[in-house]
Amino acid sequence: MNIKIICVGKLKEKYFKQGIAEYAKRMSKFAKFQIIEVPDEKAPESLSNAEMENVKQKEGQRILEKIKDRDYVYALAILGKERSSEEFAAEIDKLTTYGHSDIDFVIGGSLGLSPEVLKRADTQISFGRFTLPHQLMRLVLSEQVYRAFMINVGSPYHK
Repeated sequence: MNIKIICVGKLKEKYFKQGIAEYAKRMSKFAKFQIIEVPDEKAPESLSNAEMENVKQKEGQRILEKIKDRDYVYALAILGKERSSEEFAAEIDKLTTYGHSDIDFVIGGSLGLSPEVLKRADTQISFGRFTLPHQLMRLVLSEQVYRAFMINVGSPYHK
């Protein structure tokens, strides 16, 4: 199984890098795990709607270039479907059972994901209505993917 997190921008904080590296190490017995960063588009504080859409479109194109045709894609979106950890684990298990060995998770930039990326996604997932820093979301997502594997093997980690 191959798990990719495709995200906009670079991870700068050492403590986030360390946390993600720890979950990547733990996941290595279940899947090949990688984070793919695409460059973010420079955007000043005040943008018109057209300029915001242009930024999302450019970042979206970079994201789409990293997704293969057969990849199953989760787009992280505030309006996506919320799942419990158990539901998420069952979904991952079902995907692998039915031949989806390449699963991508997409985290957009500060303005969100382009309509093209949302259209390409097989599903949208939300971690709640809170707005979280994109760098923190990478760590939270990494932990939840690891948790899903642990739930699926019956480990007490989940408790």
